[in-house]
Amino acid sequence: MSTKQNLMPIAGVLSGAMVWGLIWFPYRVLQETGISGAMATFLTYLLAMLFGAFMLPRVWRERSSFGWWALLLVLSAGWANLGYVLGMLHGEVMRVLLLFYLAPLWTILFSFWLLRERLNRYGYFVIMLSLGGAMTMLWDPGLDLPVPQNISEWLGLSAGMGFALSNVTSRRAEHLSVEAKSFSLWLGTTGLTLPFLLWQGEVASQVSAISAQTWMLLAMMGLVLSATSFAVQYGVTHLAANQAVILFQFELVIAAISSYFLANEAMELREWLGAALIISASLLSGRICSDNSLV
Repeated sequence: MSTKQNLMPIAGVLSGAMVWGLIWFPYRVLQETGISGAMATFLTYLLAMLFGAFMLPRVWRERSSFGWWALLLVLSAGWANLGYVLGMLHGEVMRVLLLFYLAPLWTILFSFWLLRERLNRYGYFVIMLSLGGAMTMLWDPGLDLPVPQNISEWLGLSAGMGFALSNVTSRRAEHLSVEAKSFSLWLGTTGLTLPFLLWQGEVASQVSAISAQTWMLLAMMGLVLSATSFAVQYGVTHLAANQAVILFQFELVIAAISSYFLANEAMELREWLGAALIISASLLSGRICSDNSLV
């Protein structure tokens, strides 16, 4: 792909990184108005799907070619978004996000299993850096093992796995259009969120209590998510999975700045060291090529 042709996919992924580095804040605002994380996720992605309904005719024409790859994309992308929102709502933004961005580790493994890309020295080094960064960040003298310390951090970790799997699956499912992949993302998120809402109960009362001003915020978020999802799916479809992961690191910069000024959160030295190792692993994963080998 030429440099000029490469600009659009790169811009698409960077736009997604910027939006996701900031989207945690309006979700917290919605939570303060009494809307649960599951409800806010369901409504914003349902609205995103409605805004993207113009894609539906093409998606419908492709239904015969969906297969298992489309189902895997629906489930992995759906959990990546739902787990991300729930984790960011209740945990420290940067800790949850850094666990989410162990994605290069999972991307390497999923690429090996699903894309048959061979792992060699750079791939092994990325794995060691990623795990070293996670252990450094999570290490606590009072704990036996450096593992996530609360449900929010486990959600961030598992959502990162879903994110990596969705990127690899999107790359593998070359027969699906960008429209179908975007619709799969919205469908997966709303579909996986619905059981959480039914478990919470009182769905109708929650919806009826939403004010007109809050509906405007939800609509704006839905529109942004609709446009961003399409841009990101275009980007990850035309870029190597590991190249996309590197570009997504821009989200860490946005999140670090926004969490400091909007949530008054600051990381300790140990967490910064862990972050440096995780980011280094992501940057090194740029040496991983897309020609069926991890070099």
